[in-house]
Amino acid sequence: MQLLVVAYAIAGTLDINLATDVIAVDKDSNDVYLKDLWPTTQEVAELVEQTVTREAFQTKYADAFKGDEKWQAVETTDALTYDWPTASTYVQNPPYFQGMGSEPGKISNIDDAKVLALLGDIITTDHISPAGSFKADTPAGQYLVDRQVSPREFNSYGSRRGNYEVMMLGTFANIRIKNEMLDGVEGGYTKGPDGNQTSIYDAAMAHQAASTTLVIFGGERYGAGSSRDWAAKGTALLGVKAVISKSFERIHRSNLVGMGVSPFEFTNGVSRKSLGLTGDETVSISGLDTIEPLQEVPCTITMADGTVHKIALKCRIDTAIEIEYIEHGGVLHYVLRSLAAA
Repeated sequence: MQLLVVAYAIAGTLDINLATDVIAVDKDSNDVYLKDLWPTTQEVAELVEQTVTREAFQTKYADAFKGDEKWQAVETTDALTYDWPTASTYVQNPPYFQGMGSEPGKISNIDDAKVLALLGDIITTDHISPAGSFKADTPAGQYLVDRQVSPREFNSYGSRRGNYEVMMLGTFANIRIKNEMLDGVEGGYTKGPDGNQTSIYDAAMAHQAASTTLVIFGGERYGAGSSRDWAAKGTALLGVKAVISKSFERIHRSNLVGMGVSPFEFTNGVSRKSLGLTGDETVSISGLDTIEPLQEVPCTITMADGTVHKIALKCRIDTAIEIEYIEHGGVLHYVLRSLAAA
């Protein structure tokens, strides 16, 4: 790469075919081509043989795990497991395994769930879990301010992805996301249990305190974009048990299942729009206790005025092993119990 940079610099232009075009003229007015400057395969081999030696590797990597002064200054304990620093705003012990028993559970029906967000088409994983910077007036920003972190040291969601609290606070907090439960409002907002506008995080925590199950509605290609794991992790930690949309992006659907969140798709041309959803509904999904891969299950949506819609949803738990993941509460629990059993 460096040789090519030099060659283009000599030519004085990028609009050139280095394989065939003249790149310069020497002092005797002779044309100079790249082949005249480029080292031969033999020359490269001889140089490698002279410099890339066993002794060079041993010298270079003898202290590879020693680290620099900053790494050596990190305080550690003699414990066999990681000693989670409670004051850290970058790394916190996630609660995935709190209250976890030795045996998996059963997939339960969803009864009288509330809607946390009503979202449109092509909601990307960056909408769900942004990786960029955030301001002090956001839930994540307030979390850091409360811990004496100045805004100039906030860094980004991506840099603090080891702190589940920051990532939960940032879930659905993209400044461009639009929750159709609110008119003309962008950002991570929704209606709380009292019907007033609040952050999605605060609403989710209030519903969790009331032991209320949560669902999310979406449109086409829900979860498009990169395979951002925190888009599924944050959704699960907020207490969402199901996502119902017209369609899912492949990887995000799999990630939701891996975090114990059940994905469902509308059938028969039904959508959030055709149902006239506002986010004030309650949702019940039955047949999950005997679910089979890709099975259609009945769903009852009760509108705020008491009107009832009975529809069929296609369960996007696609395989038998994914049913086991949901029964275990997620793939992490499945793997841990499998290791313990072995």
